Amino acid sequence: MKFADFVSEGAIRADLTASDKPAVIRELTAALAAANAISPEDMESIVKAILKREELGSTGIGRGVAVPHTKHPSVNRLVGTVGVSAEGLDFSSLDGEKVQLFFLLISPPDRPGDHLRALENISRQLRDDTFCRFLKQSKSAGDIWQLLEEADNNQFVS
Repeated sequence: MKFADFVSEGAIRADLTASDKPAVIRELTAALAAANAISPEDMESIVKAILKREELGSTGIGRGVAVPHTKHPSVNRLVGTVGVSAEGLDFSSLDGEKVQLFFLLISPPDRPGDHLRALENISRQLRDDTFCRFLKQSKSAGDIWQLLEEADNNQFVS
């Protein structure tokens, strides 16, 4: 699975303003709604579902990265977005570090394979230090989209 299969280009945010976990989840979910990737009416229940998932354990996986995600009946296919916080914020990460890179995913409950393949792709790409560094330095949604396309074309992972 490639980033282009699930990342909503119009929902990418290179300049997140949120300062805490609930706010960044809300900001990225609102970006998906603004890009018509999810219905605005479902936004609140999606935010609640993601925060409930976070209660089970932080999706801050370390090295400045978090992958907040949930399964939700309002979507009929996997959707996601990417956000970058220049300052970084506390996300209760496993390594205790601030998070700068966010990959938010929402998948239909009946498509767990897509969800797992997307998580696998994200984690594989994020093992590449160059990819992470370039993402953190991105100044625009266009820059981020270009990096995702390059990752899809195997320009980072050896």
